[in-house]
Amino acid sequence: RFMRAVIQRVSSASVTVDGTVVSRINNGLCILVGDTDTEMDYMQVVLFITKKIMGLKVFQGTQSGKQWDANIKDINGDVLCVSQFTLYAKTSKGNKPDFHLGNSVKLVRDMYNRFLEKMRAAYDPEKIKDGVFGAMMKVDIVNEGPVTIILDTDNK
Repeated sequence: RFMRAVIQRVSSASVTVDGTVVSRINNGLCILVGDTDTEMDYMQVVLFITKKIMGLKVFQGTQSGKQWDANIKDINGDVLCVSQFTLYAKTSKGNKPDFHLGNSVKLVRDMYNRFLEKMRAAYDPEKIKDGVFGAMMKVDIVNEGPVTIILDTDNK
């Protein structure tokens, strides 16, 4: 596995750090993003996952009225991205989660920042919000549907 995104269709979502709301969105997607060790060029991974997220048809079409007929751009929705290294926790040995599969903080931060850059380049940059990398965050999500999709770049 190289990069994982848990994508949720939301009617609203927000990130709070130290009692202060740092990001808030309305109708759109909340994306929890994690990565793990890879020898692969991570820009390929970032480009793949960005393209897949932007194209996912998880909304009702504005013209057709049909479910699963529109992507985030079609509905002019918001996107909240949250870095979450715990997505790759191993629990096979004992009950304490093992996070040793994660990359170094510097590499993870770089990959996450590249992901944000590509998301903003692929869509309206003002619509792409994020949390605070490495901070203890309170993430409030109002899942619509509910719709939750797990995207692993090793399951292309």
